[in-house]
Amino acid sequence: MFHTLQSLVVFVLFSLSTLSYANNEVIVDKNRDRAIAINIALPSNGLSCSEQNKCPVVFINAGYGISHTDYQFAADIFTSRGYLTIAVAHELKGDPALDPNQPYMATRMENWHRGVVTLKFLVDELNVRYPAYDFSQLTLFGHSNGGDISALYAAIYPNEVSAVITLDHRRMLLPRNKNILVLTLRGSDYPADADVLLNERELSQYPVKQITIEQARHNDMYDGGSKWLIERMRNEINAFLGA
Repeated sequence: MFHTLQSLVVFVLFSLSTLSYANNEVIVDKNRDRAIAINIALPSNGLSCSEQNKCPVVFINAGYGISHTDYQFAADIFTSRGYLTIAVAHELKGDPALDPNQPYMATRMENWHRGVVTLKFLVDELNVRYPAYDFSQLTLFGHSNGGDISALYAAIYPNEVSAVITLDHRRMLLPRNKNILVLTLRGSDYPADADVLLNERELSQYPVKQITIEQARHNDMYDGGSKWLIERMRNEINAFLGA
């Protein structure tokens, strides 16, 4: 009985030490009269973060029509590696619908730019609240339209981004920047638009990994997808971050 109780105590203590503490809240951008829902999770690995030894920050940007909290498989990866993890709800009631017409680089730019402005606002707000985390060198994670927002942010603020990870985004060009590490996991049911992905010559010049996952569907690349797909994405992201 004693050994059973002792094992239970050890298990509970271990579980508590590896938990991340997530918090749902709304931050209001008064200049735009915009209430932004976010989910913030602190690191779960027990890493000591301080103003002298800052820990990294990642923003998770959901695919269009998918909740910002539906990428827990990715959030868990980042929190276990010492990241402050911030999932952002970009689409609010009253926003214009995503334009279905081409050329998307023109018709969807308003949506992407609104997302970039939201991210920049959050960076400025949360940098003050979380001084032990490095908001000067962000990691940006995004699925589909959230990946387009991530890629545009990296294009506008290249000196403030260290890495971009996208899940089958298809419209906005990936960064061609030697100082930004890039991983893009590609589904197999839809092609990306012209020049979104790097050609062979560009891949030899820039730190970009483009990995196609056979039988992966664009709309399944989130928590609601198949277990095998989530596991494959988890493994690829871990390898990219340095497993």
